[in-house]
Order: sequence, then structure tokens, then C-alpha cells
Amino acid sequence: MKDVIEVIVVGSGCSASMAAQTLVEAGKQVVMVDVGYLPDPSTKQVPDKDFLSLRNTDKDQHLYLIGKDASGISWGDVGKGEQITPPRSHIFSGTENLIPIRSKTFNPIESLAYGGLGAGWGLQCWKFSDYDLRESGLDASRMNDAYEKVASRVGISATNDVAAKYTINGLQNYQPSPKLDRNHQYIQWLYDKNQRSLQKKGFILGRTPLALITKDYEGRKGYQYRDMDFYSDNDRSAWRPWMTVDKLRQGKNFTYMPGLLITKFAEKASYTEVHAIDTTSNEKKILKCKRLVLACGALGSARIALRSNNNYTTKLPLLCNSYRYVPCIQPKYVGKRAEKRKLGFTQLSLFYDPKGANEDVSVSSLYSYQSLMLFRLIRHIPLNFVDARAITQYLMSGLVIMGIHHPDRQSKDKYLQLTKDTNSLVGDHLHAHYSLSKSEKNEYRHREKAYLKAMRRMKTYGLKILDPGNGASIHYAGTLPFSDKKQQYRLSPSGRLHNTTSVYVADGSGFKYLPAKGLTFSLMANAHIVAGNVIRDEA
Repeated sequence: MKDVIEVIVVGSGCSASMAAQTLVEAGKQVVMVDVGYLPDPSTKQVPDKDFLSLRNTDKDQHLYLIGKDASGISWGDVGKGEQITPPRSHIFSGTENLIPIRSKTFNPIESLAYGGLGAGWGLQCWKFSDYDLRESGLDASRMNDAYEKVASRVGISATNDVAAKYTINGLQNYQPSPKLDRNHQYIQWLYDKNQRSLQKKGFILGRTPLALITKDYEGRKGYQYRDMDFYSDNDRSAWRPWMTVDKLRQGKNFTYMPGLLITKFAEKASYTEVHAIDTTSNEKKILKCKRLVLACGALGSARIALRSNNNYTTKLPLLCNSYRYVPCIQPKYVGKRAEKRKLGFTQLSLFYDPKGANEDVSVSSLYSYQSLMLFRLIRHIPLNFVDARAITQYLMSGLVIMGIHHPDRQSKDKYLQLTKDTNSLVGDHLHAHYSLSKSEKNEYRHREKAYLKAMRRMKTYGLKILDPGNGASIHYAGTLPFSDKKQQYRLSPSGRLHNTTSVYVADGSGFKYLPAKGLTFSLMANAHIVAGNVIRDEA
């Protein structure tokens, strides 16, 4: 069939890159279709130095720390994407115009960037437990093999410690964790000292597994402790999906096609039409393929599925981890000299599992606070700017940020619906509603208070629980849940969309449950499995 592509993969993020790599390695001719926004070419390249050296020597540091004309500074209420810095602002490009979402109760982050949300991903690589996998609708045996495969591709650092069953859960393929900075060394020491009593309360502390190499690996340099993790990927120690796509583009059976927004598909007798909008000219285009793999996120794949059926009435389920973050103070380090060799990513994770069953666990990730700049904190202090700046500068070396995530299940008060919109370039917008039940709110409030008590045992004192709103966790799933029954807008266990013969979904749309642990590692493992199913179904 002339001009019919063997496999089209939609998206370039974590899921899409893994699915594409699996297909390419099997010899399939793959075209990745993506909008693929890149950083502003006029943006100053971040020098290859540590944060403190740049603060002391670079006269142009404002261009990447706060952006041109201080455009990276926001004085509004706390919200989503607090960790997205000016060099990565392209992650948000075009979303309001091309993939609009309207809601009074749900404010998510999506991306049309090259590498998707993975361009600014926090690198957390937890394995789901057997319970998590079963509740999510995933096959534990296949997922465990897929975790190892993905780990070999991206490079994982981790530790087999007391929290291993919550973190790596038997993973074999990993490098040593990076060195703890002094804030986290202190927390670890006090946890070890109080381990027995804290574990009786249900708290288990361990190293966070990261897609971060600490030793040189396949042309990438081991981590250098420059604390520029939110601004630059200069040494490529932190894995980003665009790195995999860059490598795939060097091969003969892979083509990257940017500048196209996929809107819908239509299955024909011998091929599938894939409809797109050219984001430069707004011209409509049609591609043809034998197999279509949607890997553009749970919200994006839901849009395409609904629009392909011209459906503006069906409500699709929605999962999202409820999220809070807590600025904490360690009095021991307040006023101390800034630490030069530091890690911007999370270093320790504290799991709350009072029943000890490793089921419906909440998890908090701990971060030191330095390179993200003080303006993100000053606005929360009820003082004038001058006094608030002086106070936060003095406190900064003793600051630790605790981000708390809770698990999520489906309910009638969490859903998506496509709505016609004549003011939208694509003719519609996605409407979302997300509301926690009273029992969920009470349970999460109880857990958050328990976290504050546990942190006090480690002489780290929470100042205030901040709620950035529903959707701020950037963890979304469950819009097209797995089902053995042939129901519309459900996925077969293989990842194929029911009522289609050639359309597969390789992101988190199929998950029926969302554990509190970051889901990206599981997204990538699932994408590898779905791509394998595409290959098998063709055989």
C-alpha cells in the first residue's frame, strides 16, 4: 500500500519514546508524529558549572534563573509547575491554543514539547508493588521484565535499603544512588536512630530511585552534583525522553515528524487514517498507517478517542494523585553556609503504611531547597518583600520541601468530557471535573498530619501544608481503563482500544488505579509491553 506507514507513534514523551524504541528494535518502520516544541533558540545556554559558581560569576545568570524581563517570576497563588524554569518554559508552549482544557475543579499540566512532560520530569522511578499492579490492571510478571528492560535503557540509580519493597521491589538493573547532601544525611541519621518507633507508626524511609546515572553509561556522564538539575541537562546524567528519540532518529527505520497535532483517527478496510493539523499553517493533513499507537498522555489519548467518534456526551473516568507540599525547617542548618555539591532532585522518600500491607500507601518525596531561587517562597511569607527576602535567605540552608502524594481510585465525581467550542482551533475543548469525597479528604488530611509528626521526630519541622489544587501532581491516568469486556472507550489487556482493530494506547490511560508513587517508570514499562503486543498481533 503506497504511502501507508507501518506504525505511527503519537507523542515523544516517556511512554512514546519507549514504545518507539521497542518497535524500532523489532525492525518495524516507525514514524513518530509530534508537535515537538523546542526551547527558544535565543535562550542563553546554561554554562556547565555549579549553581554557586554561576551565582558568583555569571553576569547573565538572570537569563536562565528568572528569565528575560523576570518573566519566570510569578507572584500569584501557589499552583502547578513550580519547578519549571525559564530554560524549560517551552514545555507549556501551545497548550492553551491546541489542547485546551476547561475546569473549575481540575487544573492539569500537559505538554506539546519535544520530549513531552519528560523534558522536565523529576526522574522518580518507583516500581509498583504486586498489589499496585493488580489494582491497576497490569500483569505483574510482564511488568517486572519490562521494568528491567526500561532500566537498562534509561539508567537507574537506587539503593536496596529498608524501603526497597516500596521503591525498587526486586529490581536488579541499577547503579548506586547519588550521595546525600547534609540536609538529607541528617534526616537519614535521625530516622535510623528512631527507626523502630517510626516504623510502628507506619513510616518507612528510603532512597528514591531515579532515572539518574551516577557512573558513566552509554556516552552519558555520571552525575556531577552541580545543583542545576531544574535548568540544564548538560552532562545528560538525567535521562530525558528526547535523548532516546535523538538516538532513534539516527536509524534508518525511524522518522520523526514534528509540527503536527493529531486530532482523530478513522479506521478503513486496509489502513487507518490519522488526521492532523499543521501547527505552523493550521492546514489539515491526513496520514495513513497499518498500526496507530497513541502515547500522548491520559488526557491527550482521551481527547483523540472521543473526537474520533464525534462524541460530546460520554464522560470518561479520571485518576489523579492528590498532592500537597510542605516547606520544612531544619534548625540545625539555618544560617549555615550554602553547600556547593548538591542534588536538586528528590533524595529520600517517606512512605506511610500504617497497616504494613504495602497497599494504598501514601508517599512523600523530600527535596533540599537552593537552586530554585527564593522568590518562590517569599510570596508565601506575610511580610514586606525586603524583610521576607532577608528571612528566607537566612533560612534557606535549613529548608527542606516535602511533597506528599496520595493514591487515587475512580469515582463518579472524577471525569472528562469533550465539549464543542467554536472559539477553539480544534473545534472543542476538554472539560474536566475532579472532586474528592468527604472520606477521601478526611483520610488525606489525617495522613498529612501524621507526616508532620513523623518529620518532627527527625527534627524537620513543617511550616504550612500548601494545596496547589487538583491536577498539580502531574500524575494522570485511567481515562480509557483496561477491560476484558469489549466496551467502547476501554482498552483490552493488550492495550488495543476496544472496537478498533489497529489502534493501541501505550500511556497511562488504561490504569484502573493510581498508586501514590510516581507512575512514570510504570508508564514506560507498560509502553514497552504494548509495543510488544503490537508486534505480536501483526505476526
